[in-house]
Amino acid sequence: MDTRSDLYAELAAVGPYGVRPGHALITMVEPHPGHEYAYNRWYEDDHYYSGAMAMPWMHAGRRWVATRDLQELRVPEKSAVARPVTAGCYLSTYWITEGRHADHMKWTVAINKRLNRDARVYRDRTHVFTAFQDHVTTVYRDGAAGPRDVHALDHPYTGLVLQVVDAASAGQLDELTDWLTARHLPKRLAGSPAAMVTVFRPVPLPGDRMTYVKQVEGVDTRLTLLWFLESDPRQCWEPLFTGVDEAVSESGLGRLELLAPFIPTVPGTDTYVDRLR
Repeated sequence: MDTRSDLYAELAAVGPYGVRPGHALITMVEPHPGHEYAYNRWYEDDHYYSGAMAMPWMHAGRRWVATRDLQELRVPEKSAVARPVTAGCYLSTYWITEGRHADHMKWTVAINKRLNRDARVYRDRTHVFTAFQDHVTTVYRDGAAGPRDVHALDHPYTGLVLQVVDAASAGQLDELTDWLTARHLPKRLAGSPAAMVTVFRPVPLPGDRMTYVKQVEGVDTRLTLLWFLESDPRQCWEPLFTGVDEAVSESGLGRLELLAPFIPTVPGTDTYVDRLR
């Protein structure tokens, strides 16, 4: 089989090849009722690798799950991201090498078209929130100590909270970012079980994306935050995340659209699948 191997030697010799997570793929998906086990096995046994980790410049990944009790902690009740707010019980997060987003996108569009032709795409699922994102900053609880953002998807964190915030207008996005990273997040992180928060801005999906993935909304106003927790989110939901929606609103800079806790999946198993509904 001709794999055009010589091209790999040429491509490896040029372009950025640092380890910094300059970009991310964050995708929250809802398997259709009755398809939870089949979806989980397809994603873990095939798609996590063939549709993500085997691709160039995607160097770290992790899957997370929200059991029903975790779904019921989500706020706000009326979300622009998840409708209903409990939709999206699986979350996958991936780091992409800084400066390689465009290269990765060309590969991912091509490979997903191929997987689709080869009947290796699971249909009975809905993409609730799927977006490629540019890294803005990371806020750490302990400064220079502890794992960095490049380690976050490999370090055995006990939980993750996905937060989506919309600025009141595109012109206020920078001000909202400054308020979050300089004031709000450091105060919340201090002395908490949250080790770090990575902050991203979503970017549009290419026009030749697969039709079952909707175009990204709010690219001019939205921030996506990932809180990496050293304890189960059920144990620290109060007081760590109590009042986050009010704090964002009271800043006058934006609105909380989603605050959703997850725990890690156990790769290679169907652990938690029977607790999704």
